[in-house]
Amino acid sequence: MFVVVILASSSMTRRFGFIVMKDKGQDVNNLIKEALAEDIQEGDITTAAIIPENVQGSGIFLVKEKGIVAGLSVIEQVFRIYDASVAFTYLRKDGDAVSERTAAARVSGSAGSLLTVERTALNFLQRMSGIATLTSQFAKEIQHTGAKILDTRKTAPGLRVFDKEAVRIGGGMNHRMGLFDMFLIKDNHIAVAGSLTKAVAACRSVQSNKTIKIEVEAETIDQVQEALTCDVDMIMLDNFSLPMIVQAVKIVNKQCLLEVSGGVSLENIASIAKTGVDYISVGALTHSAKALDISFDLTLL
Repeated sequence: MFVVVILASSSMTRRFGFIVMKDKGQDVNNLIKEALAEDIQEGDITTAAIIPENVQGSGIFLVKEKGIVAGLSVIEQVFRIYDASVAFTYLRKDGDAVSERTAAARVSGSAGSLLTVERTALNFLQRMSGIATLTSQFAKEIQHTGAKILDTRKTAPGLRVFDKEAVRIGGGMNHRMGLFDMFLIKDNHIAVAGSLTKAVAACRSVQSNKTIKIEVEAETIDQVQEALTCDVDMIMLDNFSLPMIVQAVKIVNKQCLLEVSGGVSLENIASIAKTGVDYISVGALTHSAKALDISFDLTLL
């Protein structure tokens, strides 16, 4: 099941197990169709030249390194959209930890269809599994604390819903899907507004729905204190040193949620989490994750 969990409210509903962003017209199925069209266009001329239409085949998606598999539900839909007659069999499920040489799924049907769809399916599966694997590594570092891993908007253009689903599968939480579902006041907003307080007031003046949260980015302890006086829902501590984070946690004292952002690594995330912050956002989950090594092995029947 394809589900994205978001801290803020949004206009998303589920249909056929996939997310549909109604207001934005971002239907996952359409994104898959666009990915297929990008690769195939007028047709797979190599496969058409070599593989007779009546030849059947069976293919295995083989995970070749240790990691977390993610995107199986997506690639099932990739095959269904291109050729509904292709049979898809799950050998593992999204979120499973796998070792080297693990068969994750099997497809069978027209050999031509399998070869034509192979790369698009692998692109989704490898990227999502890489993101889920990296997210899992970060999540394990702080599993003994109360902090949670958040993703960011630093996603591949057009692939955000898939990138964020992979984060969720890997044990992280989804923050904002976009600019539309949460107020996030950053340094440039504050500069234009004239102050943090004025920026918050401007957002409140158009905040018709109180379930849409207000978060403020703070670069100094003074800004943390100012944000508290504005009664915001969350404060992002931007590139704070560890001693500054400790000081901010004491000042806020659970009056609002605290997020740490910037300079987070596998080496320091446990120390950050132990300070008592609620969330730690990691842009690297989606902008720097290494694709998991997965191959597609075809056998003709």
